[in-house]
Amino acid sequence: MHRGLRPFTALPLILVACVGSHGNSSIPKVSPSVLARGFPTRPVRLIEPFGVGGGPDLLARALAPHLSELWSQPVSVENITGAGATAGPALVAQSPADGHTLLLSTSAQAYSVVIASSLPYNPSNDFIPVAALTSQPYVLVASTRAGFSTVSELIAAAKARPRELKFGSAGIGTGTHLAVEKLNLEAGIAAVHVPASGANATVDVLASTVAGRLDYMMAPISLALPDIRARRLIALGVSGTQRSALLRDVPTIAEAGVPGFNFPIWYGLWAPAGTPPQVVDQLAKDIATVLATPALKQWTTEHGAERVSMTRADFTRYVRAESENAARIMKAARVAP
Repeated sequence: MHRGLRPFTALPLILVACVGSHGNSSIPKVSPSVLARGFPTRPVRLIEPFGVGGGPDLLARALAPHLSELWSQPVSVENITGAGATAGPALVAQSPADGHTLLLSTSAQAYSVVIASSLPYNPSNDFIPVAALTSQPYVLVASTRAGFSTVSELIAAAKARPRELKFGSAGIGTGTHLAVEKLNLEAGIAAVHVPASGANATVDVLASTVAGRLDYMMAPISLALPDIRARRLIALGVSGTQRSALLRDVPTIAEAGVPGFNFPIWYGLWAPAGTPPQVVDQLAKDIATVLATPALKQWTTEHGAERVSMTRADFTRYVRAESENAARIMKAARVAP
């Protein structure tokens, strides 16, 4: 399935939804041999950097109770937002490398390699890719005040008014940014990028698009759906190769005027660098077990997603390939990190 994929210092707000008690990073590290025999040995923290209600948050909260049951340990979900969605990864990078603090993020974790020089951590060296989780398309949405309601009309408007239309994103180098840059490149149009800077970046950009301060953006379907259904936003197309089960009447962007376009959002799990291989392997195995349960299969379908089935080695190679793809888009679009 993965072969079809193509490819944020303010204090963070912490919202905790626990299945049992909270972990404590001050607990001393456990030796690799003990971890290998009985991981996890205490509560596990799933850190997600984008905020409540987004795709990573929803997926983490779906996984947590099943992992807790499997491990007989509490698993908490923490929304560590801020700093352009880099506060969460920074916390994980600085956490004990024992598998008890994990990052559940999007493809943005791979793309962040492109802007690594400005980050408080190194996306390549400070993390170990553990497991691919799920994938789904973005939805390209437009303000009702923008004056277009189809992809073709967006392209025509942008060509008629070069560099006048404004598109938003959750930040430079994020999936919501690169997806539009790729669209603009393939459609032969130029527009002004307006990245968000708030803690809940994607939510802020959606609000600006609804208000008409921005003309268009790529958004996670789960966040944009309420505004689409309320007719506050116009859904122009979805970014995958197939229509979404959540938006059956909305064509793919490829169908709607940009042949071959494909840029889904995907989710994965990372551990701090230095986590013992036995622990990482156990994590990957347990995540695969949970994703294969009927309950998680149903949840994935209901949320318009697909499970991404890869070995840990395949996921590591895929993350690297996605980083390289992001670099190519940034270079072609002449975007400075």
